[in-house]
Amino acid sequence: MTNSIPTAPALQSLSEDDAAFNTFAAASTTGSWADSTHSVIWMTRGGIRHGLQGAQKASVKYGISLAVIMLLMLLAQANLIDVYGAPAQWAAAALLSTLCGVLIALAGTQPALRLWWQIVWLVIAQFILGPIITLNSTTIAHIIPSLTTLSRGWEMTFGSFKYLISIEPPIGVADGSLMAIWTIGLWLTFFASIFTLNINAWLSLLSALPLMAAMTICALLGTHTGWHRAISGIVFAILLIVWLSWRLGLMEWGRWISASIILLLAAALAFAGTTAVPQNRMVLRDFYDPPISPYDYTSPLSGMRSYVKNHKNDVLLTVTNLPAGTPVRLAVMDRFDGSVWNLSDSAEASDSSNYRRVGTSIVTDEQGKRFTAKFTVHEGLTDTWLPLAGAASSVRFANQHDADTFYYNSDTDSAIFSSGTRKGMTYTESGIIPTIPSKQEIEKADSARISQPRAEEVPDSASKLATSIAGGQASGGAAAETLATTLKDSGWFSHGLQGDYPSEAGHGNYRINKLLSGTAMVGDSEQYASAMALMARELGLPSRVVMGFLPKDKDGSISEARTQTVSGHTTTIDFTGNDVTAWVEIKLRGYGWVAFYPTPKETKVPDDNQNLTPPNPQTLVRQPPVPLTDPLRDQAQATGQSSLSGADADDQPTSLFWLRFWRTTRAVALYGSPLWTILMICALIIAGKAVLLARARRHGSPQTRVASGWNAICALAAESGVTVQGTRRDQADDIARQLNASEEILHQLCREADYAAFSGNAVQSEQASRYWVQVDALRATMLHSLPRVRRLQARLSLASVRILAHKRPTKPQAKSFILISRRPSKGKTS
Repeated sequence: MTNSIPTAPALQSLSEDDAAFNTFAAASTTGSWADSTHSVIWMTRGGIRHGLQGAQKASVKYGISLAVIMLLMLLAQANLIDVYGAPAQWAAAALLSTLCGVLIALAGTQPALRLWWQIVWLVIAQFILGPIITLNSTTIAHIIPSLTTLSRGWEMTFGSFKYLISIEPPIGVADGSLMAIWTIGLWLTFFASIFTLNINAWLSLLSALPLMAAMTICALLGTHTGWHRAISGIVFAILLIVWLSWRLGLMEWGRWISASIILLLAAALAFAGTTAVPQNRMVLRDFYDPPISPYDYTSPLSGMRSYVKNHKNDVLLTVTNLPAGTPVRLAVMDRFDGSVWNLSDSAEASDSSNYRRVGTSIVTDEQGKRFTAKFTVHEGLTDTWLPLAGAASSVRFANQHDADTFYYNSDTDSAIFSSGTRKGMTYTESGIIPTIPSKQEIEKADSARISQPRAEEVPDSASKLATSIAGGQASGGAAAETLATTLKDSGWFSHGLQGDYPSEAGHGNYRINKLLSGTAMVGDSEQYASAMALMARELGLPSRVVMGFLPKDKDGSISEARTQTVSGHTTTIDFTGNDVTAWVEIKLRGYGWVAFYPTPKETKVPDDNQNLTPPNPQTLVRQPPVPLTDPLRDQAQATGQSSLSGADADDQPTSLFWLRFWRTTRAVALYGSPLWTILMICALIIAGKAVLLARARRHGSPQTRVASGWNAICALAAESGVTVQGTRRDQADDIARQLNASEEILHQLCREADYAAFSGNAVQSEQASRYWVQVDALRATMLHSLPRVRRLQARLSLASVRILAHKRPTKPQAKSFILISRRPSKGKTS
């Protein structure tokens, strides 16, 4: 019997049996004899179909991959553990956010729950579930979000990143700061999981991009040390390399030699990468300019006498549970411009201007006695300098809004309260009172070497008298002790108020020169502290002036008797305007900043019958000066004009304000904007789709490349909102009708794709290349025909990923074989 071309009746008979043909074809293409229920292979598998076994293996594979994604994301977010300083709260936010990202991505495996439902769940997780977890104290019964929860959550979704780099770690978990870790964990885990769940193993490589983005972002937002930075980085790199190798099928645990080689290579790359990375990590916090300029405030020392004049006996501050005899500081100044003492112009020349926002906890390395004291401000104390004692480890305000204007300097242990203190204001400080060295220890201690702003226009009398008094001392501590003792013993005390011995106010070079070389060495702590600090600078000792409250007795000495005990265990002390005092701190090696009090006793009041002249340097034994700490130090110090000063200083140029404003705005826009995250996600989507197109254009046989070219056209149509289904001809008609594309070109490309798929003839590589040139031109025309917004949506749409990534093998001879095999059953050929 021979085969012949089917006649018209034969073709009619064939069309009558289309249902049977389709059933047979489906069975031929999707199943096999081994999967039939009566086969021996099926029975030896225990009654489990091969397809079911494959589904189970795929589920296990995806489950392992998602678990690895969560672990890698948590390792990346571990960079922020020491930033928050609360490991338990960090773990809750990081773990729940990554879990939400995985579950939302996993829901997309169901066709009915893809895209729009995923977007809805992402929005709910970000703006409802996230605020409930990170701002739980503002919720109703810790479950139901309040209006404050939702509004604060929306605000901190974008503001938490700026909050992280503007506040000195550890920042705590107040004010919704955990929204940063929630946003990173939710969105980047979601995108990493989306790529991981793709059936194309090579496409799953893109999941490494969100993971590395999370590692980079968290490192930039973190600290220089990080949380076990080296170990976390090595584990992250090894786990990522091994998992990607396994996902691509390169890692087979049954072949232990190849698996061991991959593990060794991963470990080598991880350790080599860790050692190659510079140890000085770049942190955005170092490039962020604090929004406050402390040297824009008037010198606090200039207004010291007004407290004594207007509120001498008025209670300005009440402190409970403060250890007896503890000073309370207001401001610390280390720059003298000839007129006043103030804060330095630059944090590079000194640390006195390094005021930053802090969180619920403050890092301090001071050793001493711990305390927790409550401060209450009374009428009369209206200043931008917040009274604090010792080295603070935490400052909590009764009014939560007060924390927004609180700035702390860990180097000077002082604080600025930009909104200004007010009557009735209360806050609680926990901290450490440093151990005070003994007099013998001070006299043996050498001075420390630090960089400080250069003192301008220092009167010659300060240098001459300092050299004559303490120039020959063996140590910096002994020189500082000699200066304080000499000024205290030789001077006389007077505020210069009504009824007092005449004493001019101020502490500039004119007033200090009059104090040290005039006819009467008379003044109060403002003049004596300024004089000693300048004399110490002339001897090369690092010095600064401190203003604050001292619990003084009638002589002006520190007295523990001022502190009263209430109810047997609670202590309280009231500070008046007369307690506002200035003193000097000298930095000694091994002891840090040590306080000296050069002001004479307040009972040592002068009169005209006494000799009030200061010591004469010419009558003192002149001794060689101690060597300077660093002869080249002045070249690296700030030498500009004062931008902060008292009444005698020049006005600050207005252009400097706009310069700082532009610098701050530019830094925030560059480093703190969440726009970078959105742009990065968009770039990842566009890059991923470009990789898929390039792979479809060049991968496989010429027949496969032609079929992939038609798939690329259908993919763009799907991204543009066109429903494409049916045969290629039907798809061409839909695209031409809904996108106004050329119907002639579409049908031509359709026929070429059908010919490549079903003709059985070979297609040359040059033909496939020419076909893709036409495809690219048509895709460009289709995109250009869309409105601008819809065009952007098409570029960012993921609808084409499934079409481009899915490879459907073509068997050109299958259809002819099926037709021929059906003809004998109807008896139409012989």
